[in-house]
Amino acid sequence: MMLFLLHLAGAAALLIWSVRLIRTGVERAFLPQLRLALRRSERSRVLTAGSGLLAAILLQSSTAVALIVAGFTISGGLAAAGGLAILLGADLGSAIAAQILLVRADWIEPLLFLAGTLMFLRARRRAVRQTGRVLIGLALVFVSLDMIQLATEPLKDSPVVATLVGYLEGDAVSAFVIGGVLAYAVHSSLAAVLMFVTFVAAGVLSVSAGAAMVLGANLGGAMIPVILTLSMPVAARRVVMSNLVLRGGGAILLLAALVFLQPDLSPLGAAEYRQVINFHLAFNAVLLVLGLPLTGMVTRAVGGALRDGTGGDLTAPIPALDQGALDQPERALAAAGRETLRMAERVAAMLVPALALYRAWDDDVADAIRLAEDDVDRMHFQSKLFLARLQERDLSEDQRRRAMDLVSVANNLEDAGDRISTDLMGMARRMRTEGLSFSKDGWRDLEDFHDLVVANAQLALDVLMSDDADVARQLLEQKDRVRQIERDLQERHLERLRQGGSETLETSNLHQETIRALKLVNTALCFIAYPIAEEAGDLLSSRIARPQADAPPKDRPRRKRKAEA
Repeated sequence: MMLFLLHLAGAAALLIWSVRLIRTGVERAFLPQLRLALRRSERSRVLTAGSGLLAAILLQSSTAVALIVAGFTISGGLAAAGGLAILLGADLGSAIAAQILLVRADWIEPLLFLAGTLMFLRARRRAVRQTGRVLIGLALVFVSLDMIQLATEPLKDSPVVATLVGYLEGDAVSAFVIGGVLAYAVHSSLAAVLMFVTFVAAGVLSVSAGAAMVLGANLGGAMIPVILTLSMPVAARRVVMSNLVLRGGGAILLLAALVFLQPDLSPLGAAEYRQVINFHLAFNAVLLVLGLPLTGMVTRAVGGALRDGTGGDLTAPIPALDQGALDQPERALAAAGRETLRMAERVAAMLVPALALYRAWDDDVADAIRLAEDDVDRMHFQSKLFLARLQERDLSEDQRRRAMDLVSVANNLEDAGDRISTDLMGMARRMRTEGLSFSKDGWRDLEDFHDLVVANAQLALDVLMSDDADVARQLLEQKDRVRQIERDLQERHLERLRQGGSETLETSNLHQETIRALKLVNTALCFIAYPIAEEAGDLLSSRIARPQADAPPKDRPRRKRKAEA
């Protein structure tokens, strides 16, 4: 029995990791394009749901789509009803992804391994290398499913398993709960559904028990983004909670139908496992069709039930800097690194809702950003003081370099916070005071650019957390991309000026200054990657070989009196 559990646990772990491998590959190669497609799809509910469906198939995760959408709703770039439509499409996309992963030819696994490995090891372009990662992940999914089926094959003749299956077949509620718990535990409804269907294919689970567990996985999958967004503003929680109401509520209603009506699922497929996987697909398809017209009503009802937020809690928790750690350099550097990470998180939290103030001024959001900027200033000053005192100790050369790197990163984060709270908020206030509005094309350009900078802020947090040279390299590549996009946007703005649009003429300076401010925020955030990339030798052949020249100036005149002045 222990050997069986070991084989099964190993196969399940490989499945979970393989699904994650696919998702990270797609995110590293195509996430900016996916984010852009999701946010621009709000022209019709059908198109919106279709974008969510495609994104979930590519990311192999409806949860990843939900977190992206939550960020859009916080920044004001996506209405709640449109966000819910995307999530309903993503739920169906996750079900389609399960269908795709269960259909394969015998030769597909070695071909995927061969092509994926060659692309990942030989290709120079990031998109091609990450596509190779995705292909390897797909092959590993197939291998893990085969491992699960082989591990469970001997259980078909076990009297203990027969008793357990009989119990679950007669108690659909227990099967439902088990399915939900397992889906939440592995943080992937897709991986859970694939496991349950594989159990049915191996004869370990009956069709009715498998169907109940799949419904539970749908509820568990809808719970994951709800838990992950508990600390976010109401705008984000409203969307994922609405999806839980529809997807989780639909799963409970269908469970009641399974218990009381005991429908025959044989029309859904010739093989028993096909009946279960098609049942999962049909449930999410019907949910999309019935739920799409209700998105506005459901999000309004859920929004009214949730406690109104104040733009998010952007204030600082207990300080990370421990003066008692100064005599232990490694511990002190770790504490300073944690404080720097908190600064970066605060700046990212300020950046997300900043552009929404241009459309509709919100005093609560503005106050939260100002409080967060005060907090960033305080952490900046205390970090510099802490690291200055640390350098009075007997440090190694490497420790002194790390301390100076942390000071430089903190300086740039403080500069980014200043840009947001002073430049962006100042221009948003002027938009409200003078009753100005950008043109439709101008809004679209700004929202796209803001979303790209927000995505890079998240990438900068990843760099701070991981110290990964590959992620740092990706962030610096994004910095070059932002520079080129900024030029393109300025050219497009000049073209609109030549066409003489009244909105463009009235807001020309505001539009260009907003783009410039966002670019400088991005530059400050990207500085996080410089020390790691320099240590890895990645700056030698780059246009950014001299990072100080491109970093925001530290001694420029300040727009306001700082706490340390």
